[in-house]
Amino acid sequence: HLNEVAGVTMVSNDGTCDYNMTQWEKRMDHLYTYFYLFIFIPGLLGNSLALWVLCRFIRKKTKAIIFMINLAIADLAHVLSLILRIYYYLSHTWPFGKVMCLLCFYLKYLNMYAGVVFLTCISIQRCAFLIHPFCAKKWARRYDVRISAVVWFVVGLCCTPFILMRSSSAGSSSGNETSSCFKDLPIRKVSLHMTVSMLTFSEVSGFVIPLAIIIFCSFRIACSLRQFNERQQMSDKNKALRMVRVCAAVFLFCFAPYHINFPLYILVTQGVITNCSLGQAVKQFHPISLCIASLNCCLNPIIYYFLTTEFRQQLSRQGSSILRGRLMSLESTSSL
Repeated sequence: HLNEVAGVTMVSNDGTCDYNMTQWEKRMDHLYTYFYLFIFIPGLLGNSLALWVLCRFIRKKTKAIIFMINLAIADLAHVLSLILRIYYYLSHTWPFGKVMCLLCFYLKYLNMYAGVVFLTCISIQRCAFLIHPFCAKKWARRYDVRISAVVWFVVGLCCTPFILMRSSSAGSSSGNETSSCFKDLPIRKVSLHMTVSMLTFSEVSGFVIPLAIIIFCSFRIACSLRQFNERQQMSDKNKALRMVRVCAAVFLFCFAPYHINFPLYILVTQGVITNCSLGQAVKQFHPISLCIASLNCCLNPIIYYFLTTEFRQQLSRQGSSILRGRLMSLESTSSL
C-alpha cells in the first residue's frame, strides 16, 4: 500500500490507482483563469486588427492572404469564447446551457486544427509559388477560397469526436442547480480498438503529416536558394523561407506538447495505462499543454506583421493616417 504525502496519488493493495488531485485541480483552475485573461486582450486586438488590415486594405489576394484571413477568423472565434471559459473557472458554475458549453469546447479544438491546416496551407503555397512561379501567375483568388471552405468543412467534421466523447453529461445540473463544463465534463469510455483508431487518425492527420509537409517545404525552399543568384529571386525566396520556418516554429511550440501528451492522456483516461506515476504526470501536464496550444491565437498575428511586407506597410500607413488626423484635430481645436 502506497500513500503519497502530497495527497496526489494513492495505490491500494490490489494495485489500482486512486487519484486525489483536488489541490492540483484548484491550481489548474487558477492557471486557466489567469492564462486566458493573459491571452484574451492581445489575442482580441491582434486578430481583430489583422482581419481589418487583411480584408480592407490588402488588395493583392495572393501569397496566402486568404489563408491568413481564415486563420485570423479561427483565432478570433476561439478568443471570443475565452470570456465564457474565464467566467466558468472563476465562478465554477455554467448557467449557459449544454449547447453553449459544447460549442465553446468545440471551438477550442476547431481553432487548434484549423490553425494546423492553415499554417500548412500557407507553407505549401509559399513554397509552390516560389518553386513554380508560373503557377502563381495563373493562380486565382477563388481557388484559395474553395480550399479554405473545404478545410473548414473537413476540420469541423473531424473535430466532432471531441464533443461526442464529452457530451454524455454536458450541462447536467446538480441539486444546487450548478453545471459542469470544459475540463469537468466526464469522458466516455470506448473500446480499445476505437481508442487506438481515433488516436492514430488525430495524431497522424492533425500533427505528423502537417509537420512533415512544413519541414519539407522549408527544405525545398532552402535547396532552391542555392540554384538562383538573381537578387530579386533570392530576396523573395529568403522571405518565403523565413515565413515557412516561423510557421514551423509556431507549429512545434504550440502544438507539439499537446500532441505528444494527448495520446497518453487518452490511454490513461480509458484505463489502458495503469501506472500511477505516469498517469498522474500525464493528467497534470494535459491542461498545461492546452494552454500552450492556445498561444497560437496570439502568435499568428506576429507572423502577419513581421513576415508579410504588404501587411506591415498597410498597418504603418493606416497608423500614420490616424495619427495625422488626430494631430490636425488637436491643432484645429487649439486654434479655436
